[in-house]
Amino acid sequence: MPMTRNPNMREAILSAAELLFSTKGFNAVSIRDIALEAGANPGSITYHFKSKDGLLLEIYKRHCGPMNKRRIELLVAAQRVRDVQDRLEAIVRAYVQPAFSSSTDLAGGGARFTRLRAVMSAEGNAVVGRIIAEIFDDTTHAFIDAIGESLPHLPRTTIVWRSQFLLGALYYTLVNPERVTRLSRGEADGADMAEAIEQLVSATVASLQALDIDHIDSASRRTKTVQPRAVAAARKRKENPAE
Repeated sequence: MPMTRNPNMREAILSAAELLFSTKGFNAVSIRDIALEAGANPGSITYHFKSKDGLLLEIYKRHCGPMNKRRIELLVAAQRVRDVQDRLEAIVRAYVQPAFSSSTDLAGGGARFTRLRAVMSAEGNAVVGRIIAEIFDDTTHAFIDAIGESLPHLPRTTIVWRSQFLLGALYYTLVNPERVTRLSRGEADGADMAEAIEQLVSATVASLQALDIDHIDSASRRTKTVQPRAVAAARKRKENPAE
């Protein structure tokens, strides 16, 4: 059978692969599975994308460029906010919000694509690791720098750690929203993206503003907000992590 040049088939393959990768992972999905989901023949997948790795790379490219562009646009606007607290919240929101856009809105990145990223990261796929470093590191450095300007007393290493925690929270919120609904006994809707964004921004800002353990003495002198007992407890946890 001759290979198709139909661009609609190419999009159908991309959509099918994204759906399957985001629900089953990369390793468990075969070319044949993708072809079946897309209503294509396996040869058309190798024609358009060469391999399963090439297909995954194309999925990342079509999402990440627009997502990073939107994040930087929002970041530039956030950095114009004069109030430091409001600016920090705007910076965090600029990072979080594009990931929660509709899965059909490529300019926003898509919730389904973020779930795919979470699943790929959990698998520890080497192909994905290379893609992430190439596509995301420059944008992530820009956000870390902006947070550092709003929180100049924090070491960059601490901001990196806390940014990593944000990424994990973002992934899990999108991968498993039903857990929020279940644990709240239905009082919260884990699929409510607007609420999820606000909760995640609020929690992340609080995390970023927490005292750095390595600089707790100087930080407490500046802020005058830490109780002596809390300082002692933090020091004890650092010095005796096994306790």
